[in-house]
Amino acid sequence: MKKLFGQINELEKHVANYKSHQATVSAGTVGWHIEHSLMVFISIITTMENSNPANFKSSFKMNKFLVYFLNKIPRGKARAPKIVQPDGEIIPEKLMANIQTVKTKIQVLTQLQKNHHFPHPYFGDLNLKETIKFLGIHTNHHLKIINDILKAA
Repeated sequence: MKKLFGQINELEKHVANYKSHQATVSAGTVGWHIEHSLMVFISIITTMENSNPANFKSSFKMNKFLVYFLNKIPRGKARAPKIVQPDGEIIPEKLMANIQTVKTKIQVLTQLQKNHHFPHPYFGDLNLKETIKFLGIHTNHHLKIINDILKAA
């Protein structure tokens, strides 16, 4: 959990740069990447809270194995589901409110059973341990994009 909190704090530091954009790096602004990352946390943890651990189905997916083994999501290979794509104006106040929501939601993870899960669109069901790892890899992916946008701007 410490790593996830550290990543959220890093996202928070970038809120001031929310309008920064570099089309050669990403179609989205820094704010878009922050909001998307926060939406992923909120959506996944909420789904896990409402999941029934008895319904968890483990499966092997090669793309999950590669991402987890490399600790990296390749850029430009997948599209975010619509439910976690920011829509509308992105403003610092909304980003900060969502950061606080995510900090609270991360605490919820400590109370879940190991087979609480969420159905990932490419990786299948992810249990608690796999989800925590995914959230770290996913957030790091977007932090790298944010840093590249800021370097190129």
